[in-house]
Amino acid sequence: MAAQPPLGRLEVVRPRDVWPHEALDFTPWLLANVDVLSDLLGMDLVLERAEHPVGDFSLDLIGYDQSTNDVVIVENQLEISDHTHLGQILTYAAGTAPTTIVWIATGFRPEHRAAIDWLNERTDDHTRFFGVQIEVVRIGASEPAPAFRLVAQPNDWEKTVRKTTAAAGDVSTRTATYRRFWEALLDRIRAEHPGWTRGRTSDQSWVNTMSGMPGAVLSMAFRRDGLVMQLYFEDRDANANTERFEAIRSHQCEFEEHLGASAIWDDMPGRKACRIVVVSDQFKDVADEDQWPAMFEWLIQQQLRFRAALNAVAAASVN
Repeated sequence: MAAQPPLGRLEVVRPRDVWPHEALDFTPWLLANVDVLSDLLGMDLVLERAEHPVGDFSLDLIGYDQSTNDVVIVENQLEISDHTHLGQILTYAAGTAPTTIVWIATGFRPEHRAAIDWLNERTDDHTRFFGVQIEVVRIGASEPAPAFRLVAQPNDWEKTVRKTTAAAGDVSTRTATYRRFWEALLDRIRAEHPGWTRGRTSDQSWVNTMSGMPGAVLSMAFRRDGLVMQLYFEDRDANANTERFEAIRSHQCEFEEHLGASAIWDDMPGRKACRIVVVSDQFKDVADEDQWPAMFEWLIQQQLRFRAALNAVAAASVN
């Protein structure tokens, strides 16, 4: 009989043994380890601030989804869910107008899980509630590891169907088309280039992926002049955007050499943002579904070129 491989046993660790205090230990850890939540939710989360003031109260964490710029709020609870935190979440949502509301707890009572489901059913397509259960595990004497679990989430498919069938006119039809286009493209990107984004879809005319540069995203968009790829500087600090934009423009030749094309260098006077844009000369309308495969290929190739150009500029700056 063949020897059996030695296997460890998965052991559950009490969250309080890892994070004794919610505000002093767990919230700062989550702020520094946002990738754990990003992977679970399928979003490119940026958590900006802890203890964000909302009236006389303090929200645990606020940030945004980098792929859509939608506001995200997070309320933590190192206990089983309770009515107090449910009320707090609704109060904070009213004061911050988020798209995504995340309630994190060590466990959820059935009535609170049902409340999240009810909220997802009753709110519009731009509001999503998630219930995330904190779990920590280890094998033998290994370090404890987070193993968060989604216990309540929106049914996006049901919401999309309801929105599409209930709405009327060109606007709703176009919104549904954007959603299908970006979903198909992002599915391919996550399969072929998983480090670019965790995003799933968008019902806007644009969607972003991570660029690797602070305060900047690679944005794919349909504009009046057609389909574009752009490096979009979106930091809250306008001066930071200008400095990063000009730093790259000082290497314009190297940048455009790797792009394989001349770019539009738009410092967007009077706005906080700046952008470097390449416009397709072939693709104009998202409704042209026969062209979607070619559009996907163009966008992915442009992403590769922009990333190569950024790497070249970074190397030139070091040298």
